[in-house]
Amino acid sequence: MRGDGGALVRGRERAAYRDLNVLRWLGAYTASVTGDVAYYLTLSWAVAQVAGPATVGVVLAVGAIPRAVLMLGGGVLADRFGPRRVLIASDLVRCAVVLAVAVLTYAQGPRLLPLCVLAFVFGVVDAVFMPAVGAVPPRLTGSGQLARVQGMRSLAVRLSNAVGPLIAASVLAARGPGAAFGVVALLFVASLGLLTAVRVRPTASPDVPEAAPDAPDVPDNSPGVPEIAPRKGAPGPWADLRDGLRHLRRHRRLSRLVLVVALGEMCFSGPLAAGLVLLADERAWGPTALGGVLTAFSVGGAVTGLALTAARRVPHAGAALAGSLVVTGILVTALGQAGTPGAAMALGAVVGAASGVCGAIGHALVQQRTEPRYLGRVTSVTTLGTLGLSPLLYPVTGLVAAAWGTGVFFTACGAVCALAAAVGLTSAVRTAEL
Repeated sequence: MRGDGGALVRGRERAAYRDLNVLRWLGAYTASVTGDVAYYLTLSWAVAQVAGPATVGVVLAVGAIPRAVLMLGGGVLADRFGPRRVLIASDLVRCAVVLAVAVLTYAQGPRLLPLCVLAFVFGVVDAVFMPAVGAVPPRLTGSGQLARVQGMRSLAVRLSNAVGPLIAASVLAARGPGAAFGVVALLFVASLGLLTAVRVRPTASPDVPEAAPDAPDVPDNSPGVPEIAPRKGAPGPWADLRDGLRHLRRHRRLSRLVLVVALGEMCFSGPLAAGLVLLADERAWGPTALGGVLTAFSVGGAVTGLALTAARRVPHAGAALAGSLVVTGILVTALGQAGTPGAAMALGAVVGAASGVCGAIGHALVQQRTEPRYLGRVTSVTTLGTLGLSPLLYPVTGLVAAAWGTGVFFTACGAVCALAAAVGLTSAVRTAEL
């Protein structure tokens, strides 16, 4: 029988939602994502105050560009030094730089140059943080619990997206951007504290037995995890990156899974939210209706997260992934044709639920099928296809909506989901199991 940091109880995997080690990681992740959401709102507000609304997009791009350029390198670092160590270092850097800007802003008011530096450093850290996040879950629990962990992660994201703006807006209204940046730093401190209490274990490669039930939990820097620190004479980072890309090419099912996940989430990493803003404006629904649609989307995703957390297993996971993508594509297309705010809210809720199924199952399958020493690099490729490239899709959203109407943009998003489903159904992905 394992202790609270273990994943096995009496020969069986401990349910992820009962594993205190998983819950510590989940708390750290929730605090970090909440800090992210509050940070972006605070940064946008501060830049708008000092330089006007037109400059906000420029400063956000200062952070988005290094995030996209360095994302694959972040995956290499996660695999070379261990994801837990990389996450702790990321939170340390974010704490330091956000706190420094908080003090400066509180003392002198918002200034454009420090805000640009903050955006750039934050983008660099995001490029390192995001691949490491995807490499942690298989080190916390057995492969049979990965769908549950992804359901819990999805629930954490929805909660953070709801709470983060409320925290930032409340502090901005009461104390201004300096205090709001300070609160963001405190959220990263909370994440850091929980991460230091998380313990990881050696993880077996896919299709081979898991580590023995009595194997001790070890931190990333323990000798029990062989791939953490680069050895003397080991290949350099560029060789590691090429090796990771070759790993994807060699494993056709895994590369197809990565493509399915990237396509399936591409529209949901930001462009869809921008499309909803344009849809509400085009149909004169007003901000209240827009807020209702976005809330309904989050609630739908939260319901899916809860359901996957409670589910013992996901039968026919590959087929379920492809089927949920088909449903999501149909619903997204219908959302673009909604004639009333009520219809848009109802469709937003079911789109959130269906897309939550795609994301959770897809990421769980990718993590299950990836050899542990490649988890960071594979996650970086997946994340690059979604969050990393999302800034390039924002202008496309506006151009399509301006030229042909917002409904056409939503139809295009539905077509991307259908393409992802087709890739899954016409490959070995459809037979994948969790």
